[in-house]
Amino acid sequence: MCGRTACSLGADNLRRACAYRDRGGRRRQPEWIRAERYRPSYNKGPQSSGPVLLSRRHLQQDADSSERVLMDMRWGLIPSWFKKDDPSKMQFNTSNCRSDTMLKKSSYKGALLKGKRCVVLADGFYEWQQLSGGKQPYFIYFPQNKDAVAEEKEGDEEWKGWRLLTMAGIFDCWEPPAGGEMLYTYTIITVDASKDVSFIHHMPAILDGDEAIRKWLDFAEVPTQEAVKLIQPTENIIFHPVSTFVNSVRNNTPECLTPIELGAKTEVKATPSSKAMLSWLKNSQEGSPQKKENDLPRWKSQFIHSPSPKKTSADILQQWLGKEGEPAAKKRKA
Repeated sequence: MCGRTACSLGADNLRRACAYRDRGGRRRQPEWIRAERYRPSYNKGPQSSGPVLLSRRHLQQDADSSERVLMDMRWGLIPSWFKKDDPSKMQFNTSNCRSDTMLKKSSYKGALLKGKRCVVLADGFYEWQQLSGGKQPYFIYFPQNKDAVAEEKEGDEEWKGWRLLTMAGIFDCWEPPAGGEMLYTYTIITVDASKDVSFIHHMPAILDGDEAIRKWLDFAEVPTQEAVKLIQPTENIIFHPVSTFVNSVRNNTPECLTPIELGAKTEVKATPSSKAMLSWLKNSQEGSPQKKENDLPRWKSQFIHSPSPKKTSADILQQWLGKEGEPAAKKRKA
């Protein structure tokens, strides 16, 4: 399960890295909503806040649903129907929601069917491999462009720095029963990645490419039963081992991401990619790492669980909706 991420780009560069083309084909950058709340971090855990993309129409009813905004939200979904006066009293862990049960659990189903879909942004995420001597953490992320620059300038038209990992999420908005400020929270959808290898069992549902992001976010044009078809494992990721320094969420420095050589965990592996990463880490608030993807291990197909003949999320949703799109539960009552 995804329990730790990193997102170290500064607010301005994060916005530039999320540039997209709107319905008219114009290149745009999403507007930050409450950007002052965003805090870059090398080690984000549940209950912390993190950046997400969502359709502007969620905040402005007459907006074009293809327009995107950036918002800092709390990680760990609090459903709008939660009646306690304190979010910390939520009894269940809602930092992740499994794709095979997200349409069965009330914490997620209501928000999902209302189109409350978001994209969770990160440099990458951490996973731990169980070994005889303990657990070895890895940092997992998209392959990077070989021509990616180490530092970005504000005047550059197109972002050429770090390619952010884009993960499918669900969000909701909770208001304290006694009134007060609305709290926006999210959960990361996970998919079954491997049932046979201990390295990873469930991984975030990764949206690879802007077309997948567009379909996931544009809830007014893309119905839920179509959007959930995007939720599936991907092999387009790479990874490297990192120090157990990342194990404590209190540690929030570049060392969390730094590649190590297994067997010499206190030293950085002297490869062109790790040297470039170290250079980026020193300036990560304003810059981007330059990596050569051939220097880093690719995600191996044996870590990916082959599609099962069992019902997909889309099949489950279609069954719930009924043949004509009307909830089956309502049809039974009728």
